[in-house]
Amino acid sequence: MTLPGAMLNYISRRDHTLMRRVNRWPAPRWIRLWALCATRGGDGWLWYGMGAVILLFGGPMRFRAVGAAALAAASGITIFLTLKKATGRRRPCTFEPHCWATLLPPDQFSFPSGHTITAFAVALSLSRWHPDLTVGLLFCAISIAASRILLGMHFLSDVLAGAAIGAILAYTASWIVL
Repeated sequence: MTLPGAMLNYISRRDHTLMRRVNRWPAPRWIRLWALCATRGGDGWLWYGMGAVILLFGGPMRFRAVGAAALAAASGITIFLTLKKATGRRRPCTFEPHCWATLLPPDQFSFPSGHTITAFAVALSLSRWHPDLTVGLLFCAISIAASRILLGMHFLSDVLAGAAIGAILAYTASWIVL
């Protein structure tokens, strides 16, 4: 086996081990509620709302902030749709049923996490222009990413790749709109 093949096999084994533990964990009610709310926030309405608030009250850099976030998010959507089709990785919920989550996946493919790409792309773009919001924005992005694992929608590697892609897109978009 080649080195890249061995690395992918190692990552896949670890992903499946974590997936089995998470899918069988009867999480407390507050974690279930938090995960569901975070994932629903990551469906887009949270970011649209944040963009509207920044456009209304964001000061002189509001158009750059929202422009960078929109550019990063749009690029992220294009990238994750392309990568999902190219990799064809099945979601964790197709391997083992989840003991409490009943959400239906938005599509059949897992890699990378589109919710996570968008969350980090928008959060880091906005925090570049509004550093006082960084802690809250990162809390939202990390919550969305963690919820995708807790709800059985993604493997850990899907979410880590999504966070990295989102971060790269945020910094690139922020540099472009300077």
